[in-house]
Amino acid sequence: MAKDKKPRRPRAETPRGFRDYFGAEVTERAAMLAKITEVYHAHGFDPLESSAVETVEALGKFLPDVDRPNEGVFAWQDEDESWLALRYDLTAPLARVYAQHRNDLPNPYRRYAVGPVWRNEKPGPGRFRQFYQCDADTVGSASPAADAEICGMLAAALENAGIAPGDYLIRLNNRKVLNGVMEAAGVLDPADPEAHAAARGIVLRAIDKLDRLGEAGVRALLGEGRKDDSGDYTKGAGLGADQAEIVMGFVAARRDTGAETCARLRELVGASVQGAEGVSELEQIAELLDRQGLGPDRIVIDPSVVRGLGYYTGAVYEAELTFEILDEKGRPRQFGSVAGGGRYDGLVKRFTGQAVPATGVSIGVDRLLAALRAKGRMSAEAAGPVVVTAMDRDRLGDYQAMAAELRAAGIRAEVFLGGGNMGKQLKYADKRAAPVAVIEGGDEKDRGVVQIKDLALGARLAADIETNEDWKAQPAQMEIPRAELVAQVRAMLARAAGPAEG
Repeated sequence: MAKDKKPRRPRAETPRGFRDYFGAEVTERAAMLAKITEVYHAHGFDPLESSAVETVEALGKFLPDVDRPNEGVFAWQDEDESWLALRYDLTAPLARVYAQHRNDLPNPYRRYAVGPVWRNEKPGPGRFRQFYQCDADTVGSASPAADAEICGMLAAALENAGIAPGDYLIRLNNRKVLNGVMEAAGVLDPADPEAHAAARGIVLRAIDKLDRLGEAGVRALLGEGRKDDSGDYTKGAGLGADQAEIVMGFVAARRDTGAETCARLRELVGASVQGAEGVSELEQIAELLDRQGLGPDRIVIDPSVVRGLGYYTGAVYEAELTFEILDEKGRPRQFGSVAGGGRYDGLVKRFTGQAVPATGVSIGVDRLLAALRAKGRMSAEAAGPVVVTAMDRDRLGDYQAMAAELRAAGIRAEVFLGGGNMGKQLKYADKRAAPVAVIEGGDEKDRGVVQIKDLALGARLAADIETNEDWKAQPAQMEIPRAELVAQVRAMLARAAGPAEG
């Protein structure tokens, strides 16, 4: 008889589109989020943690179908045959939470939320199926002051996290203004909103490509269409010359001041009631921001911002980092967008049947963290704990007492609990990125002393040491009285950290 096949071992690999986060990445993210949420909390926003799982019906954007019920989301059918899914953002769950608990919540309700979201999309370089978001929203206020507050709070959060003024720009627009321009251009009929929908979609996508295609490329897409360098042809919106001129005027409407930009937009929307309403909202937001000292060096009205305009009902905003980084081929490029949001007055209505105004912003946590690293505000490497070596296995209690003393003084410390000689223990300390190792053998114990070893300094000096006498003379290891352990380790850590910034 053939021998039974051994059971196949599972492959130790991360699922496609997902990744693992280790030590420094996790602690850096937590530190950055603490800086951001500190600003949200100071503005009176409360934290909210909602379930990672929602009903597909509540999520709303992706509905199950027979062929692929989990289109766009990770979904499954529960025992009662209802469809559940992992949340794809933090806004749809907020709409459900507010609708469910609105009688117990203050109105307006101001909340911030942090957590992972999941999207069942094709992964690619830098594009994962699980990522973190950090949101802040006000539900229940229709005032443009709520939009202005979100914009100002976003600026403060970016700066508190480490993005300096001048390294970012928040660009502001309004869905109603764009609708007014579409109306003036003849591709939106307020009496029949569904008419010309295909043409409007092409116009939106064309405007969104202004930075990449330039004015000529956008004009081609507004007209009959455009052929790219590869020969691929993209059908245009079919607008006439006069219609296209109105749209291009809108895209180029930004002026030196918010007031001048709004005046130009008012000309472009013409007789559109909705367009005029949007311009008035932008004027109010700009005035409120100006009163807070948030001028065009931080926040500008920019009609070319069209992010997610099909989703939003009023003001929209996008935070863009303006400094350059090098891409994977060593070419300079701007870092780009790290946050966006706007007013969405229709989400809660899906549950209640009553219009509930809302506005908010979402920060892309991983992108902002990458930006801070690119600016040198955070390092991919982080110092590990002080490692207390275990020279004598029957004296683990003594070593644990040392580590406890260090921790009580606010110093991160651990006792080596593996096996091996001193060489292996110091290799472990190096792998842990430990700044200091503590050594106490029987001889040191009898004399009431310990050895402390500056591992970072030792590594730097090792390259220059040529003789045994040089090694003995180097200051990377010191013998100190046992009673001075905490004070001397703290001093060694301070020397390793270098002089404080002024």
